[in-house]
Amino acid sequence: MIFQDPMTSLNPVMKIRDHFMEYVRTHDRQVSQDQARAKTASILQDLGIPSSRMGDYPHQFSGGMRQRVMIGLALMLEPSLIIADEPTTALDVIVEAQILQLVRDLRRKYSLSLILITDNMGIVAEVADRVAVMYAGKIAEVAPTVSIFDSPKHPYTQGLLESIPTVSAQQKVLRMIPGSPPDLTQLPTGCPFHPRCPFAFQRCTTEEPMLRKTGDEALAACHLLP
Repeated sequence: MIFQDPMTSLNPVMKIRDHFMEYVRTHDRQVSQDQARAKTASILQDLGIPSSRMGDYPHQFSGGMRQRVMIGLALMLEPSLIIADEPTTALDVIVEAQILQLVRDLRRKYSLSLILITDNMGIVAEVADRVAVMYAGKIAEVAPTVSIFDSPKHPYTQGLLESIPTVSAQQKVLRMIPGSPPDLTQLPTGCPFHPRCPFAFQRCTTEEPMLRKTGDEALAACHLLP
């Protein structure tokens, strides 16, 4: 797991190498301190952090470097899947681009699968192979990234993409989705999006739509779909 804010995930009184060594030896008691230290240095080198920084504390690193440390911790146990929760939220656009490129490189080098949780559609377009759009805690649409951006099927996905400003856009006023997201403890009956959907009809208010196939490798949950 790569958490959103590395500063609240790292122990401020522990050196960087101690984070790694504690992590790996907690999961595998057979690993010696020397082996853990060597593996830490190797992973940090892949992340562009020199081994000379292993003895530093989290506050001595920049935000981007701390996020690299979090990525390194996620790689330490050689996982096949990493879940990244808004990993670039607190970073400026230049450092964000560096982290995203690093993630792409690491996916290839370590043969990883990555689940990226984000509300930044620009990052989705740049990194993801396949996208699941969620509303009210449920999947509204799943499709390859190109299909999501070129031909979104669910009204929520359509509204989401239309509300994103672009450099080439001619309209002076951005479209918006009316209303607010629902309280997850008091979801509306039927389709959870129907109170905000411009295409909602009677069936939407009483019957929750199921995910169904809309094309090759694509699914959506909407009563409007044939």
